[in-house]
Amino acid sequence: MRKLPLLTAILLLFRLSFAWDQLEPGLQWCVFRSPVYPDSVNACIRVLKVDPRKFHLRALSVSAPGQNQMRSAMEWCKKEGFVAAINAAMYQADFRTSVSLFKTPLFTNNPKISGDKTILAFDRKSTDVPIVKIIDRQCENFGIWNNKYGSFVQSIRMISCTGKNVWSKNLPRWSIASIATDGFGNILLIHAAKPHTVHELANVLIGLPLDIERAMYLEGGSEAQMSVRSGKKEIEVYGEYSGTGYSPVRAPAIPNIIGVVRGKESVR
Repeated sequence: MRKLPLLTAILLLFRLSFAWDQLEPGLQWCVFRSPVYPDSVNACIRVLKVDPRKFHLRALSVSAPGQNQMRSAMEWCKKEGFVAAINAAMYQADFRTSVSLFKTPLFTNNPKISGDKTILAFDRKSTDVPIVKIIDRQCENFGIWNNKYGSFVQSIRMISCTGKNVWSKNLPRWSIASIATDGFGNILLIHAAKPHTVHELANVLIGLPLDIERAMYLEGGSEAQMSVRSGKKEIEVYGEYSGTGYSPVRAPAIPNIIGVVRGKESVR
């Protein structure tokens, strides 16, 4: 009898015991124990599933009109009335400018497309395209989609258009915030506070019952964070200092954010 690899066997066990908590219609929350740490009950992968027919995404930045202060994800939520928020990709040494393309109909933080393969697109301009799409530049021409959406956040691929883990194996572990889309068109905000290599986390996500089609890395280390404010539930999670095993006393302020807002999109 062929033995399953250890990680695969553990994943099969974890798939059998999970339940989504409906925070409100179109917004579901689930916590999965990470099989990378089978002996730890605190090593969790937290997932917020968002139905884009009931909620829409909004990108904000310290560089946007009327904004002049960095905030934690929870602080952005409270100030802007977001239901949830997560990092809008990595930023440069000026603590303002995104590493890659980051623009909305109201402001442009970084107009330059980098070599990174994935671009999160939302604020669609017509109803003949998906409400939210992760564009994989290895299998799609961004030029075709550039005029179909108003907002773009570019970052590094985790899971490709073919469902493959495309991250190198032998890299350090750190906390990770990421975003994905599933086979039903939902948006998945994902946070792993316990350090993983990105390759490990991508494998875990592929093995979990999430039906992920594409996934994009957003941020790592202590800056990686996700917050949720829905009804009576208020959740704030953030990462560890990379390589130390210690978490900051509070979530660090970050310059750029993707927020989740109640209500349908406004097709532009």
